[in-house]
Amino acid sequence: MMLDIHGKFGAGPARVAAALLLAFAMVLAIALGAHAQSSVRPPSNAVTNVTKPVGGEVPGNALGATSDGEVWGAIRHGESGKVTIPDGYAATLIQSQGQDWRLLRDNFIINYGAMLILAVIVILMAYFAIRGRIPISGGRSGKVIPRFSLSERVVHWFTASVFVLLAISGVILLFGREFLLPVMGPEAFGLVASAAMQGHNLFGPLFLVAIVAMFFLFVRGNGYKLVDLAWAIKAGGLLGGHASSGRYNFGEKSWFWLAIIGGLAISTSGLSMLFPDFAVETVAPLVGGGMAGRELLQWVNIIHAVSAVVLIAVSLGHVYLGTIGMEGALEGMTRGTVDENWAREHHDLWHAEHEGASTEDVAMAEAKAAHGEV
Repeated sequence: MMLDIHGKFGAGPARVAAALLLAFAMVLAIALGAHAQSSVRPPSNAVTNVTKPVGGEVPGNALGATSDGEVWGAIRHGESGKVTIPDGYAATLIQSQGQDWRLLRDNFIINYGAMLILAVIVILMAYFAIRGRIPISGGRSGKVIPRFSLSERVVHWFTASVFVLLAISGVILLFGREFLLPVMGPEAFGLVASAAMQGHNLFGPLFLVAIVAMFFLFVRGNGYKLVDLAWAIKAGGLLGGHASSGRYNFGEKSWFWLAIIGGLAISTSGLSMLFPDFAVETVAPLVGGGMAGRELLQWVNIIHAVSAVVLIAVSLGHVYLGTIGMEGALEGMTRGTVDENWAREHHDLWHAEHEGASTEDVAMAEAKAAHGEV
């Protein structure tokens, strides 16, 4: 028996209604079929024929017998999948090396780095309290010798100024969350940390220029010689006896090379973090591996932090000896000349070579130093 829809409702509405009913029936059938496929379980006595996996996989490259725990374990340890987009890093849901980087930075570098800097400060304070300022043993002679040219002094103070700015801002960024945030509060620390980051990024590239200039201006005379071994054994005379040296002693030479190597490490790693895309595109292909780019930047961050902490700690000793720790040492970098007795006491071999340049005319000696007659 057929319902005369055409006669009762008219041709147009009947066709529309029939089409809607048919579409609804099809959607309902598909939904019920999907629900039955996903939720209906077979009887307990049913027998299921399973194709035996070949090589650990079932046909169609499905997961087969791999459990959810194994799948998520692999993801947690950095297992990569496949993606069709250009960004290959998107194939890895969890980059497990990031956790290792965080633990190394937070638990090792921050803790031991802060302890190292604090230990150096305490040692210098204790040494100054016990020894006091190292005087010129023979007193001032009244004669001076040209020691540093104007270009050397300008580059030295330019490098020192940039380094101090970067050191202060870097310490805030590295240690601020642990030591400043609880004291200042989140709002004040946020402003300070933001300013520190902007200043650090702004002055960072200048440090590379300064380090390169330092190398070319001061490398002359900073090569190690046999006399430096004797100076090191006597610890510069601290363990007794006079320790001879040329224009630079063993300690100054070591500081020079540490500043150059550490400065280059800090500068190149800092620029890599400022321009990560360029760094990854340049270096990552040489390293290889799907996650080489991210791992590269994580290691760059570690190198940057370690180099900076070591350089800051050693620079404290350099600043101490060059200012309040030793009489007459600072004058070489402010006036370009040093007292003759100071030169004889701390750099006797260099003094012997330049003894003829000693003079009581301080203005003339400073003029000669400025023109590079050192």
